[in-house]
Amino acid sequence: MLSQQELKQQAADAALAFVAEVAAPDAVIGVGTGSTADLFIDGLAAYKDRILGTVASSERSAARLAGHGIRVLDLNDVAWMPIYVDGADEIDDHLHMIKGGGGALTREKIVASVAERFICIADESKLVAELGAFPLPIEVIPMAREAVARALRLLGGQPRLREDFVTDNGNVILDVHGMRIAEPQGLEKVVNDLPGVVTCGLFALHGADVALLATQAGVRRLDKPRHV
Repeated sequence: MLSQQELKQQAADAALAFVAEVAAPDAVIGVGTGSTADLFIDGLAAYKDRILGTVASSERSAARLAGHGIRVLDLNDVAWMPIYVDGADEIDDHLHMIKGGGGALTREKIVASVAERFICIADESKLVAELGAFPLPIEVIPMAREAVARALRLLGGQPRLREDFVTDNGNVILDVHGMRIAEPQGLEKVVNDLPGVVTCGLFALHGADVALLATQAGVRRLDKPRHV
C-alpha cells in the first residue's frame, strides 16, 4: 500500500505532465505552497531551462524554487500564466476548495487568479462530500481580529486565533471550526465582505479547473463541471 507521501508524489508527478504541455520560452508557472507543492517544485527543476520562470505564492515556495535554480518572478511583471499548481486541504466534486492550512491563502488566491487553469494536486483523502470538516482559515488585519471573530460566531463558526503565526503579509489567521459550508460560493462572498478580512480560505468563486487526486489505483482526474 502506498504511503501518504508516495500518494502526494504521485499527484505532483501527474501535474508535471501539464507543465510539459505548456513549457515554452515565454511560459510562467504559478506555484502554490505546502507539502505536495514542495514535491511539485522538486520535479519542476527538470523544466527550469524550458520555461521563462515561476511565480511563488509564499516566501517558503520562493526559497525552494530558488534553491533549485528556478527563476522566481514578481507577479507584477507577469501578465499571463498558463497554469497554477497547488494543493488543497479539502476539495469537493465541484472543485470548490478549502485552502490555507499553511497560511498562504491570500497570495495563493492572487497568483491563481492570473492563471488560465488552476491544477489542484492532492491525495484522495482530501475529497469530501461537503466542505467544512477542515477548519476554514481566514486572513485578518490584526486590529480587526476580535471584530471579525464576533461576526464569524454569528455565522455559526467557532474562530480560533492561530497562535504564534504571522502571514507573509503581516496579518493573523483565524481558523474557523464547526462552520457548515452548504453553499461555498455564497459563504465566500459573505466572509470576504467582513471589514478587516483580507480573504478567506474558500476557493469556490474561482475554484480549481482540474483536480489530480492520487489513489492506491493511480491518479484520478476530475474536471470542473461545466455549470459551475
